[in-house]
Amino acid sequence: MPLLTPLPEPEADCALCDRLAAFRSGNAASHPDWFNGAVPSFGPGDARLLIVGLAPGLKGANRTGRPFWGDFAGDLLYPTLLKAGLAQGVHDLDRPGALSLSGCMITNAVRCVPPQNKPTSAEIKCCRQFLTGRIAALPVLRALLALGRIAHDSVLDTLAVKKRDFPFSHGARHALPDGLVLFDSFHCSRLNTNTGRLTPAMFEGVVREAAASIAD
Repeated sequence: MPLLTPLPEPEADCALCDRLAAFRSGNAASHPDWFNGAVPSFGPGDARLLIVGLAPGLKGANRTGRPFWGDFAGDLLYPTLLKAGLAQGVHDLDRPGALSLSGCMITNAVRCVPPQNKPTSAEIKCCRQFLTGRIAALPVLRALLALGRIAHDSVLDTLAVKKRDFPFSHGARHALPDGLVLFDSFHCSRLNTNTGRLTPAMFEGVVREAAASIAD
């Protein structure tokens, strides 16, 4: 019997990780109008670039149901994608339908919001099946952009590539053995931007390079 390809998306009420499911349940009790589920990837099925973040933010994707939508990181990510030609429309939090992605998709290494924004290594490993499925389900994928070291490591583990051969570094471009290209950026979090570790210009530079790599 052939092995089944892992699913690209978990069920919204995924219960594989007890701690994350319990945390979501508590949030649902406090905020029943929020999404409070495993956040699906966002973008077209013919994406050539997959952007991989860490996990949904409590008041961002966990609330809105779209990766990075409604949190500080998204306030940098989405305008940058618009500038790079990877998105069309306007970034208006009250009108999510006013923005669409072109040529790229956004996902997370962990699909459910973790307490204190810190998933455990076991949770990252458990959710890797969906990253595996997501990558496999993109037939014209050429490149990935990892936002932060954990996303970088999760991509390499998903592709069964030795991490020591492809060390994380902001602005790095890694040609992977399977023909994919992996770009690295510091995560576009409030902490990184407020401390100056990541400036908008630095982030825009990496995104532009990733966009150029998938241009026809």
